Amino acid sequence: MTLHVISEREISMEAAQVLISHMSPSKAARFLASWQIGTGDYLVLREQLFQQETVASFFTQIKQFEDDNEKQQ
Repeated sequence: MTLHVISEREISMEAAQVLISHMSPSKAARFLASWQIGTGDYLVLREQLFQQETVASFFTQIKQFEDDNEKQQ
């Protein structure tokens, strides 16, 4: 079995494309700029945001997002 791990840059580029496709370019740019500031403790924030989440709950949310996105196209 081969596993392909994409680079951080590829992930960032894909995320930027998603933002731009759902937001105006100026809003996406402002968001990306604020994201790069790097204030706060991400590990604490991550625990707060995802404390109730599991792999199964993420899968369900992703599947729902993809299904909703397909209906809109």
